[in-house]
Amino acid sequence: MRLLIFGTFFLAITFYSYQALKTGTTSKWVAFGYLLLWGSLLFSFFYQWSTGMYKTMFTPLRSFWNGLFVAVFVAGMLIAVVLLLEDIIRVIIGLIKKATASSDASLTIHSRRKFVSQIALGLAAVPFSSLLYGVFKGRYNFKVLKYTLHFEDLPEAFDGYRLTQISDIHSGSFDSREKIDYAINLINEQQSDTILFTGDMVNNIADEMLPWKDLFGKLTAKDGLFSVLGNHDYGDYVGWPSAEAKAKNLENLKSIQKEIGFDLLLNESRYLERNGQRIALVGVENWGAGGFKKKGDLKKASEAIDKDDFKILMSHDPSHWEQKVVNDDYHYHLTLSGHTHGMQFGVEIPGWVKWSPVKWRYTHWAGIYKELGQYINVNRGFGFIGYPGRVGIWPEITVIELKKGSQPA
Repeated sequence: MRLLIFGTFFLAITFYSYQALKTGTTSKWVAFGYLLLWGSLLFSFFYQWSTGMYKTMFTPLRSFWNGLFVAVFVAGMLIAVVLLLEDIIRVIIGLIKKATASSDASLTIHSRRKFVSQIALGLAAVPFSSLLYGVFKGRYNFKVLKYTLHFEDLPEAFDGYRLTQISDIHSGSFDSREKIDYAINLINEQQSDTILFTGDMVNNIADEMLPWKDLFGKLTAKDGLFSVLGNHDYGDYVGWPSAEAKAKNLENLKSIQKEIGFDLLLNESRYLERNGQRIALVGVENWGAGGFKKKGDLKKASEAIDKDDFKILMSHDPSHWEQKVVNDDYHYHLTLSGHTHGMQFGVEIPGWVKWSPVKWRYTHWAGIYKELGQYINVNRGFGFIGYPGRVGIWPEITVIELKKGSQPA
């Protein structure tokens, strides 16, 4: 049934896009060229899924080809919607004319109008060009976002403490050492006191990180690097020959993180100390609402710290904060999450608009939120997965400065 639905969906996109190009353009070769391109993209899509190639590391050619598939697919959906509406109107008009004509009159449907096809093509050009831009430029368009958060009970020694958060590396999707090297240098340039990584180092397999280990090994911070696991790090989304092989993959990933310099917190805590004062850093394994893995154990992670400590929590999925953390008696002053990627698509104009389709799935999906005197930052992600690009929601490096005192008016 699922295959039938997908097949019907793809056929509808193919039919209507071909109709729009044939009717709205002057050259029949444009429509024919579309059929060749779309056929090639569909073959590539189904081949990658049937052979499991989508699980392997990307090359520049595969990134471009998959990005082109997404761009053509989304543009085709928009064309199909416009022309389907036109077809419905054409049929309704035809039925009305037949009903008001003589009884022996035949049903007449007017031919497709050229200007409607041209409107559909014009509308489709916007997401098509945007999505291609997201592949060529957007996915490595790293942005440093800086926030200052005030806390009355922050220890004096940590007034002005700076931390850098990165999340969702998804190294299996990378295809440019130059761009990743630039991003690593950009992180180090922030000169934060610590660097915190909130999960999803790989797409599926630990070996995806091997070509990039030396670059991430250049990360430095005087108080160290700390990390937690995300849902993709457990290898749940690929088949394994045995449970032992899957477990070994996770151990390999843990070893890679250690070699890079990350202190991986697996439902554990650490203290950051300065001038005889300290703050607690807590890291939980992945806990996600719905069908996502729920290995995060907040109580276990916090058993070695005091209730009155100033606490920073690292938890990959922001739904954990909403459902388990924000109402916990321990009062976690700042939670750092990722996971959503901001869907890698949206519109953000500071002070005016902040929108992405992911808002229909996650209440907290990008940036800083505050509830019950506690903050969460949802990082938009360092890398990308699925669609090999970003449009409007750019790859993020977060720098947060902690300040003692109340928020200025």
